[in-house]
Amino acid sequence: MKLPALKRALKKYSATFLLVVLTACASTSTKHLPPSDGVKAGEASSFKNIVPASQLEASAVRQYDAMKQKAAQKNALAPNNHPQLIRLRGIAKNILPYASIWNPDSKTWKWEINLFVSNEVNAFCMPGGKIAFYTGIIEKLQLNDHEIAMVMGHEIAHALREHARDRIAKEQVGNLGANILSQALGLGNLGSQALGQGVQLVGLSFSRSDEKDADLVGMDIAARAGYDPRAGISLWQKMNAQTKEKQAEWLSTHPSGDTRIYEMQRNMFDALLLYAKAKQTTIDRLPEYRP
Repeated sequence: MKLPALKRALKKYSATFLLVVLTACASTSTKHLPPSDGVKAGEASSFKNIVPASQLEASAVRQYDAMKQKAAQKNALAPNNHPQLIRLRGIAKNILPYASIWNPDSKTWKWEINLFVSNEVNAFCMPGGKIAFYTGIIEKLQLNDHEIAMVMGHEIAHALREHARDRIAKEQVGNLGANILSQALGLGNLGSQALGQGVQLVGLSFSRSDEKDADLVGMDIAARAGYDPRAGISLWQKMNAQTKEKQAEWLSTHPSGDTRIYEMQRNMFDALLLYAKAKQTTIDRLPEYRP
């Protein structure tokens, strides 16, 4: 293709690409504004609107059910009468009423929490409210209820802020741009995955900004539920101690534990206001936190 023709083709397809992105960002779901009180976190990304929420949530249900079935076959799915599962569900019962403050759509989610027997130090919440805890994170870190609430709040925050949806949308925008460029160059369609389909949601990693956002939003909703946000500090101190070899932060998609502690400390006053209100007292009358 000659240079003038290539320029015209790129201009044409670039305009099409921009129109697709702007239309998707502006036309899909309601904008979720952060609450006016509590921890200050910015607005969620509008890129997520490119991927239909219902489609991603349906995929999450399928993957979560498959995970439960596989674990049950290996006797690794905790029964309903398991003490730690009862404990987790009790904490979730306290936290979840405050989820809709950050995402009104969560009122219609079919929340579910299960405990998986594994030495892995992990927990997650999939789109639509499917929560998983591994026994390893509770037992190895010897978490108290406040620390569990910080973990749970963090994972729930990923779902409320729709970080998975946002990440997939951005990847799809990149794929769309590559396809448009290939067509402009006369290389044919590179092909792209259907939006949000076939994406492995279990173990999906997030960006540093997503992790920071989830830390702050999670601390906010846990504090509203009456859990001490200072537990976020002791949680990450335990996580740091658990990490034998610390990877340089710039080599990782996650903030370092020290960075996370710093950000929590910077926002602690706002979180403590919520905690004190939940306890019907004032910050100066709160008892000292003891891990």
